[in-house]
Amino acid sequence: MSQQLYFLCTGNACRSQMAEGFARALAPSDWVIASAGVETHGLDPRAVQVMAEVGIDISQHTSKLIDRAYLDSSDVVVTLCGDARDKCPMTPPTVERRHWPLADPAQATGDEAAVLTTFRQVRDDIQTRVTHLLRELGAAPQ
Repeated sequence: MSQQLYFLCTGNACRSQMAEGFARALAPSDWVIASAGVETHGLDPRAVQVMAEVGIDISQHTSKLIDRAYLDSSDVVVTLCGDARDKCPMTPPTVERRHWPLADPAQATGDEAAVLTTFRQVRDDIQTRVTHLLRELGAAPQ
């Protein structure tokens, strides 16, 4: 059965973009998948880089604000940070909401290698969570 998923984060720059990328790659082709933010911060180039390392191209994604109509018609909305969870508009009772409290890799400190390590850790956590979500929703990841 087709599903509509929405991944939300503060700036739609890293975590929600990676979640959208994994869901698009792993979910059935008839599923509708998008991501957005409570603000737009632009697509983080490190998110693009670490996703490319696992064979998923998100380079054409854009940072978008939450679309109320899409939000209200989604089957599942996943917030990937406390800010998005707290600021996400109310949804109808038909929309299942989930929260994944993930650290913001864009806030990582240290040299470039250390920052990329953080991005990879968050990416791998998101991949695991998306895979489990798809299984729970009845879609064996492809």
